[in-house]
Amino acid sequence: MLRIAFAGTPEFALPALRALAASRHQLVGVLTQPDRPAGRGTAGAPRELKSSPVKRLAQQLGVPLAQPPALKSEQDSAALELWATDVLVVVAYGLLLPPRVLALPRLGCLNIHASLLPRWRGAAPIQRAILAGDRETGVTIMQMDAGLDTGAVLAQRRLPLDDRIDAGQLHASLSELGAALLLETLDELEAGRTHAQPQSGQGASYASKIDKLEARIDWTHSAEHISRQVRAFNPTPVAETRWRQQQLRIWQAHVEASIATDADHSCRGEPGQVLGLRGPALQVSCGRGVLAVTRLQLAGRRQMCAAEFAGGQSLDGARFA
Repeated sequence: MLRIAFAGTPEFALPALRALAASRHQLVGVLTQPDRPAGRGTAGAPRELKSSPVKRLAQQLGVPLAQPPALKSEQDSAALELWATDVLVVVAYGLLLPPRVLALPRLGCLNIHASLLPRWRGAAPIQRAILAGDRETGVTIMQMDAGLDTGAVLAQRRLPLDDRIDAGQLHASLSELGAALLLETLDELEAGRTHAQPQSGQGASYASKIDKLEARIDWTHSAEHISRQVRAFNPTPVAETRWRQQQLRIWQAHVEASIATDADHSCRGEPGQVLGLRGPALQVSCGRGVLAVTRLQLAGRRQMCAAEFAGGQSLDGARFA
């Protein structure tokens, strides 16, 4: 049995924390980021502080909890030292672990990363894999070092990608996959059977943080590109376009395979032109191909299916911009 501490903050970390709490190992404490202001607040009053998903779960589990604002000083890492851990498991914690902290656990620090390292090191591996059209992704259990997702690989599990999965669905699948692989890896680590493989610099790529501006659709791009954009940015920040001077969010869409996708626009239209409703989808002409939009949302309104949207709008000569 290992003495394990856990460091994480968002929902992606929850399956791993639950798995550790239910395992035969001893979960001795949890680190998470400090509470943050949430919402808009009211005039003259500070915004209410919101706890992280990991904090809320740790409290439900009755596990010792610490929320240092950083890990730069000995005071910041006092709880981790007190817990006398064999392993620190890190999942989307959001704070840099300096070398002094990395060296505290007897068997080091393990990280669950949502890609097949060395591909997609960095902050947004799930979205970047979808945007790039990768045909597979997965999770990596890594022995952490001082670099950005550069540590030796202890285990990986692959997951095929199709052209319908969105970032929210992939997020859920990889978080569960990572939790299961973590328990297997901890058993191997305890038994001395792990074989850490240094990462190759070949094939390394960086998954930079998503900028909201990336969510704006350019209809001169291909339908395939825009379809990936819609899926990568669901549920956040959500791909968007303009509809008669209003924001219009596109939640679900796919390439319309039954319509010609060559450069001939005679059977389609100019980029952004709405061709009409066909079955359950609104057909929109792109730089190449046609995008079938099935779920969308006008600013200040709820999400709706394409048929409901079309029923309340005049589509003659309509165009997304």
